[in-house]
Amino acid sequence: MMKYIFGLLIILSAAASLITGNGLTEAILNEPVRAVELCIYLCGGMCFWGGLMRIAESSGLTEKISSVLGMVLGKLFPGLDKNGRAFRAICMNVTANLLGLGNAATPAGIEAVKEMAKEEGAGDTATPSMIIFTVLNTASLTLIPSTAISLRIKYGSTAPAEIIPAIWITSAVSLTAALTAAILMNRGKKK
Repeated sequence: MMKYIFGLLIILSAAASLITGNGLTEAILNEPVRAVELCIYLCGGMCFWGGLMRIAESSGLTEKISSVLGMVLGKLFPGLDKNGRAFRAICMNVTANLLGLGNAATPAGIEAVKEMAKEEGAGDTATPSMIIFTVLNTASLTLIPSTAISLRIKYGSTAPAEIIPAIWITSAVSLTAALTAAILMNRGKKK
């Protein structure tokens, strides 16, 4: 069904462009180039922060962050071994998300789910810990929105970091609402 909808949207867009005289050809030729330029621009920041995360991991800094986060995350994941690989991967994922590094958080997130499946003996069904982790990862709290700031710098913002308070508020509210819903849903299933 979706392929028909998207096909129709493409046809309607092309027809509207021809009728209005907007530069469809120019857009078709220029926008892919701009997309590649943007990817290359963002790649530098991702490499920097990803490398910084690897250094933090090798130096033991992430272990210290994990112990601090462990106090809070331990209450969200009571069934997991606090010294296990799953819990360590969860802490790495949360740390990367706090720094606004969603792409750097992805490998740790995948590892966390795999390790939770092993530790909790999950089959094809997500465990409550997996659900809470997915919610935590998706609606993550971001302290340093590095990708958003990089994009604002690239496109000429005079104050690229002015969005930080708004991001803190919205990510805190969304995380609180999402975790509350997930926890209540899991409690409802247990009854």
